[in-house]
Amino acid sequence: MLVMALVGLPFFVLAQEVSSAVNAFKRIKEVSVPSLSVPAVVQVPFENESLEQLQFAILNVNTNTFEPYYVKQKQNIALTALSGSVLPNEALRMVDDNYATYAEFLVPSDNQGMAVINITSNNPITTTALSLSLDRYVALPNTIEIKANVFGQDRIIVAQKKLTTTTVQFPETTSKEWTVTFRYGQPLRITELDFNIGAGSIKNSIYIRFLAHPESQYKIYFNPDRSVVVPTKESGNLNNDVGVIMLSPVTSKLNPEYIQADVDDDGIPDILDNCVQVFNKDQIDIDNNGRGDVCDDFDRDGVINSTDNCPEYPNKNQSDEDGDKIGDVCDEEESRFTERYGWIPWAGIGLAGLVLVILFAKTAWSISVVKKTKNIGEPDFEIEKKN
Repeated sequence: MLVMALVGLPFFVLAQEVSSAVNAFKRIKEVSVPSLSVPAVVQVPFENESLEQLQFAILNVNTNTFEPYYVKQKQNIALTALSGSVLPNEALRMVDDNYATYAEFLVPSDNQGMAVINITSNNPITTTALSLSLDRYVALPNTIEIKANVFGQDRIIVAQKKLTTTTVQFPETTSKEWTVTFRYGQPLRITELDFNIGAGSIKNSIYIRFLAHPESQYKIYFNPDRSVVVPTKESGNLNNDVGVIMLSPVTSKLNPEYIQADVDDDGIPDILDNCVQVFNKDQIDIDNNGRGDVCDDFDRDGVINSTDNCPEYPNKNQSDEDGDKIGDVCDEEESRFTERYGWIPWAGIGLAGLVLVILFAKTAWSISVVKKTKNIGEPDFEIEKKN
């Protein structure tokens, strides 16, 4: 349905769609396909690449459109248990290979959330990192802790630490059972959890398949820093191994179009911003709860501080009788009449000024009269003196 919506749109609209998608990806492979007379499925190896997550975007450079793709040989990971402020049916969304779905962890009433996620796999996972993908406009959890069951013993692989990136590195570990604990202060939406299966773990095990067309060039974007919706056309059967053309490995490079997401334009990337959707370049967090003061709710009345007309006193209705942007519960009673009728102080100032002008004029007039009277009387005094 998304493809149908794109049909007939002007080229600049399509260009905007492409740009908004590819600027989320950190790395890129430029792929040249062999000479084709008809469309054929090609397979690109991702050997010796460190994959933070299994989300890609394959751009047909000639048509400026995205191609559907198939990821071959992903490890089989099963989520068996989860605790935290999330609905049970949302748990599997973190391992469904669908970056449009997510498990949502709400902030509890005490403003500090904790999600404990237990993961098991059918086969042992040998890995050196865990990556999480977040929904758009969502910040990283405050901290992460990772445990693994190794030879029947629970081991702390990553002690509780502050999160600054979507990928957490640790010494190579093999286990079927993992426990990941997140602590967070803002609403958390995780689209996918992926163990790093690139270099240093399982090599030559990830391949990307897509339908290539004659006389076309392609760019494969990978390692996005956020969830991104890539509009594609209908996909054929890419799982069938018959007739697949194996391409040689292609070295990746940094994506020159990559832009870190910053929805509030405060210069702090979304994943590190303690107020993702409210401008707060200073990142002040006086109570150190992982949520910046401007989007915190000190009085817990459901209105964030930056829009609360009484941030320290609950007033959900935001009543402001005098319209001075100070809520009634924290406003001064005696100031309301003059604040409601803002012209009264100015009228008083004007009246006082008028009185001063009148007094000044009257004083000047009195001085002038006295002076004139004196000048008239002086000649008579001189005449009387001479006589």
